[in-house]
Amino acid sequence: MSTAELAAPGTGTPPLGVRARWAISDTLTITRRNLMIWTRVPAYIAFTVIQPVLFVLMFRYVFGGAIPVHVKGGYVNFLMPGIIGQTAAFATFGTAIALAIELQKGVIDRLRSMPMARSAVLAGRLVADTGRMFITILIIVAVGYAVGFRFENGFAAAVAMVLLATLFGACMSCIAAFTGLAIKDEEAVQAFGMIWLFPLTFLSSAFVPIRTMPGWLQAFANNQPVTHVVDTMRALALGGPVEANLWKSLAWLGGILIVFAPLSVRAYRRVG
Repeated sequence: MSTAELAAPGTGTPPLGVRARWAISDTLTITRRNLMIWTRVPAYIAFTVIQPVLFVLMFRYVFGGAIPVHVKGGYVNFLMPGIIGQTAAFATFGTAIALAIELQKGVIDRLRSMPMARSAVLAGRLVADTGRMFITILIIVAVGYAVGFRFENGFAAAVAMVLLATLFGACMSCIAAFTGLAIKDEEAVQAFGMIWLFPLTFLSSAFVPIRTMPGWLQAFANNQPVTHVVDTMRALALGGPVEANLWKSLAWLGGILIVFAPLSVRAYRRVG
């Protein structure tokens, strides 16, 4: 059937449902393109996973004995939800850097010149990176099990924790997409990512109890998204009250999407 036959009567434009199917198909095509690097460059998988594995081993065996916590299973059970949350956040480096590289090389301009949905390039990148992040999180959970971590709250809660971590990373990817498209330079994007991601993850409840921090720092650590997400993940993994931190987490993630998804789309439209 031709495009003209699919067009809405009198408009020359395909119906909304047809355009939606085309957009989904184009997004999946770009997603597959972005994921092919994993099969063609196996070293990329290693470099994606090696940093969080090093964090697991370093905190578990170097710092773990010096950080007292009061949770079942000891510090390793306290640590792993924080490492998983950090892994999801740090995975967004790939989103920002990949978009900056493709801008510099003119790849995005070439894709935008093709007869495809304009949303597919950005959406395909975010979907691919979310899938990559999900696999990385599963690998880190397996590494955690190898060094003594155990879920103490049942299978359903464990699945919920992994899904929350993935959702958290997907929302943070919107920030990364905006910075990659706005800054446009690979080295500058990487440097900027270090500036905002490292303080956000380390000045939280991810690795140490907030009560051990100075009072002025506790005020920040207690009121930022990483802390609420990690505390929710920790409660899901080990048991404990979930609802309060879950609602705060969802509120933060919803706010990030509301702000940075439109900014990412706007930055994408302005490039080229």
